[in-house]
Amino acid sequence: QLQLVESGGGLVQPGGSLRLSCAASGFSLDYYYIGWFRQAPGKEREGVSCISSSNTNTYYAGSVKGRFTISRDNAKNTVYLQMNSLKPEDTAVYYCAADLGGPFELCVRTQLRIVSWGQGTQVTVSS
Repeated sequence: QLQLVESGGGLVQPGGSLRLSCAASGFSLDYYYIGWFRQAPGKEREGVSCISSSNTNTYYAGSVKGRFTISRDNAKNTVYLQMNSLKPEDTAVYYCAADLGGPFELCVRTQLRIVSWGQGTQVTVSS
């Protein structure tokens, strides 16, 4: 069974940092793109970032580019999302997801290739 578990969310002040982790069990992340999505109250789920299985390609939504960094440690079967300079508008539940792969430009731009979702972790940016 493909299972993803996120951790690292919490309450942080504007300008602060958090690092989210996405750990896999029951399968190896090596063969999947891993994407991060977020969903704020009353809004649709949006793609935030993606990393290819080979670790050679990354994608960031315009709203987080320059502030968020995605990385993966295949030896630990874990993907990370380092979030710096957090803003109140970053407040959301963050989900990681395993993408079957294909054209990288579609990663987190479609949910049709997602084979597993994590349960989500809450990030709240507030003073």
